[in-house]
Amino acid sequence: MIIVALGSNQTGNWGNPEETVRRALLELDCSGVRVLKASRLILSAPFGKTNQPAFVNGVARVATHLPPQALMQRLHMVERQAGRKRNLRWGPRTLDLDLIDYHGLVRRSTLVTPHPGVASRIFVLKPLAELEPSWRHPVLHQSAAMLLRRLDAKGEGGEL
Repeated sequence: MIIVALGSNQTGNWGNPEETVRRALLELDCSGVRVLKASRLILSAPFGKTNQPAFVNGVARVATHLPPQALMQRLHMVERQAGRKRNLRWGPRTLDLDLIDYHGLVRRSTLVTPHPGVASRIFVLKPLAELEPSWRHPVLHQSAAMLLRRLDAKGEGGEL
């Protein structure tokens, strides 16, 4: 199972954050990646730098022939098309696409899989628990719902 997380909190080339995330799903589906299923979009508080607008977040299960590094390059290409500029870590962005899991591959090199922050990110775990209840973290061997229960998710990740 390949899981990609999507997020936006700035208006960009493709419109407002919700429009941008929806367009990103379409763009992914036209670039050597097939979107099999996407979660509902949620509104969530920013992570890291909190003095910025709320994010629109979701996750998608995708299929591709691309190996992990090439898929990550494709995700970065879609981010650039949406107007993403990599200036400030955890800062506002038009589009953020993260490779959360690539068929359970555990990799610790230039591209780390599973995504190192997934177990602590409500805005990924909440839509992932809904989309793929059978998914298990490749290292922690817990479902998204189990990981989510460890976090204080009250009021976080409300539906749009």
